[in-house]
Amino acid sequence: MILCKFNGKQDSRIGWFSAKGEWRKKMGGTAILITGATGFVGHALARRLQRDAEIQIRKTYRAAPLDGATGDWVGVGDIGPDTDWSKALAGNEVVIHCAARVHVMHDAGSAESLAQFRRVNVDGTRNLARQAAAAGVRRLVFVSSIKVNGEITTGLPPFSHHSVPAPQDAYGISKWEAEQQLWQTAQETGLQVVVVRPPLVYGPGVKANFLRLMQAVQRGLPLPFGLVDNRRSMVYVDNLTDLLLRCAVDARAASQTFLASDGTDLSTRSLVQHLAGALGRPARLINVPPTMMHAVTGLIGKKDVADRLLGSLQVDSSHAQTLLNWTPPCSIEEGMEATAAAFLAQTASTG
Repeated sequence: MILCKFNGKQDSRIGWFSAKGEWRKKMGGTAILITGATGFVGHALARRLQRDAEIQIRKTYRAAPLDGATGDWVGVGDIGPDTDWSKALAGNEVVIHCAARVHVMHDAGSAESLAQFRRVNVDGTRNLARQAAAAGVRRLVFVSSIKVNGEITTGLPPFSHHSVPAPQDAYGISKWEAEQQLWQTAQETGLQVVVVRPPLVYGPGVKANFLRLMQAVQRGLPLPFGLVDNRRSMVYVDNLTDLLLRCAVDARAASQTFLASDGTDLSTRSLVQHLAGALGRPARLINVPPTMMHAVTGLIGKKDVADRLLGSLQVDSSHAQTLLNWTPPCSIEEGMEATAAAFLAQTASTG
């Protein structure tokens, strides 16, 4: 396990509560339901709670029962307006809602696609919130997305909790609409709602583009980012779970929207260099003008890919730091090291 720093000292117990047992003091018998506990964030959150807190947790899965699943697992089937959450909600005071129809790179943003996102992320979230309120749940923490704010901040200030939402794709739109449904439910029922919008989340087991970039660096492939000087915010999964747990128990978090990040923004060039160092490989960067890459990707219909690799997307997470006295426990270097170590271990085990 990576050792993260607390007050200048290293501690293997991740989190704001570790040094003085603050977590157990605040939880005091609270029971937590984690939806989407088989997903990347939900799984890390469940693992964290099981390791650090002597509290009751319940976890949901969508499809077939998991191998070796114990009594703290509850199957709910497909998530939508008619999902029955009653068994999962019974006896819980807090829900951390990680389950969602996630963003996919090849999504064309069609009307049909938006309807599918809305069924799970909007209608499903509203249904969960209303059932939670009726079951006596005190607080619901919603894992939203920075895509609610938009896609890029190139030439603009970083996104903050004051920024006007401007979602651009079906996933972002559905997350923004889900947030609005939660605020309406909170007003009507008294359910406490907290919204957390993370940017790209990375960590052991990360998939998609981050994994592909690690694979390219590990293979020593030349990458054309030597001249890219953008700024991208990310959040290590243990930093995100730390913030989610703070939002679950801190009274000051109620009715707030927080943006999450590691607090250090990297250019795509710097990201490759960080990964190369963590993987013990040289960073093979080629100096290709970003304007040329923009032009080429535009011609082949991949402008969105260029925006993510070459544009900036910065997140100001100071609201959580100021209001909740929260600081990401792990540095970006520690997060990269843990991610790379897990990747190398997985690569070695699979040959």
